[in-house]
Amino acid sequence: MASEFPILEFDPSREALIEPSRVVARADVPEHCVLCFFGDVVAAIGESERARRAGQLRWEHGSHPLYELEMDGRRVLFYQPGVGAPLVVGLAEEVIAKGCRKLIACGGAGVLDGSLAVGRPIVPTAAVRDEGTSYHYLPPGRLVEPSPEAVAAIEAVLRERGIDFVSGTTWTTDAPYRETPGKIERRRAEGCLTVEMEAASLFALARFRGVTLGQVLYAGDDVSGSEWDRRGWQDRRPVREQLFWIAVEACLRL
Repeated sequence: MASEFPILEFDPSREALIEPSRVVARADVPEHCVLCFFGDVVAAIGESERARRAGQLRWEHGSHPLYELEMDGRRVLFYQPGVGAPLVVGLAEEVIAKGCRKLIACGGAGVLDGSLAVGRPIVPTAAVRDEGTSYHYLPPGRLVEPSPEAVAAIEAVLRERGIDFVSGTTWTTDAPYRETPGKIERRRAEGCLTVEMEAASLFALARFRGVTLGQVLYAGDDVSGSEWDRRGWQDRRPVREQLFWIAVEACLRL
């Protein structure tokens, strides 16, 4: 349907000119897959004796190696999916086309509530669609939710490990340098705990493709005050590694 604004012209057609299932060959990949945004963690575990190389995804900027682990006789694929919704969703389309059906993403996020300590896990139960990619997968709307069974699996693993966490809404944006004080306040008022760049698009992709997908984040930099506080969030290697293994365990429960 034509609109004054092109981003609102959702086309529900199931077939695109470049359809992933026609250009990406099915492969011997696990149905379980972890999208880990921590490149340092993916490289360290992927090149360790615990994992093996299972191929790569190649785009113009370079390649994204695919790795595979075996846990208690079950296989799980993992890779670093890039940053930003268009690339992350494009690569996820390809692993889905290869055969992955149950996916968990893990990454960090800015917090809109300074009381959320660095490293605290956050489980998104909805995402505000303040980005563009999700509008190509679902009709226009304000919120999109992850797969309930994925949320339940993540929360169950966190509880069993005795890890304090919080669940709630995240704000997905395409423009980290346009998180203005006014927008931050509006998102806080509607209950957003975090801000990141991919959740809404991944949740929309999962709905469109009929796969199971959830996400676990950890509290990173703080954008709730009058000045940005980095809080050294990217230097928390133990937290990042722990979140990866939480994602793997939750994924294998699906």
